[in-house]
Amino acid sequence: MTTRQDGPTVGEVMTPEPVTIHADAPLTDAARVLEEQEIGGLPVVDRDGLLVGVLAESDLVRARATEHLWSRWPGLAVRHLMHAPALTADPTMSLEEAATLMERAHVHRLIVVGPDQRTPIGVISTSDIVRAIVGERG
Repeated sequence: MTTRQDGPTVGEVMTPEPVTIHADAPLTDAARVLEEQEIGGLPVVDRDGLLVGVLAESDLVRARATEHLWSRWPGLAVRHLMHAPALTADPTMSLEEAATLMERAHVHRLIVVGPDQRTPIGVISTSDIVRAIVGERG
């Protein structure tokens, strides 16, 4: 657990109740959800709704650009392209800590998890942090 610094926390800035996708879902379903929801990534969950990874638009782009993946597209599930384990954040984490973690890991989102550290309760993205900066400094 981290100590709160001045400014909002991850929990105050995150997008709550994230759209998730099951690890066994076809990639076509994931692409459709990303497009329809206008989001850049999805927490990937198992049958119990527990976080097992994350799938980003860039993972789908990589599949399209990689012949052996693209030729297997119809048979691939989300679990085949997702990143695991997902990088997570605690809702009490400071935005500075979240931004530092994103920057060091070269990712655009963190999955915010509940007290069990496995249930996704939100997502904080680079866009959320930029909006918070505008609110703090704008």
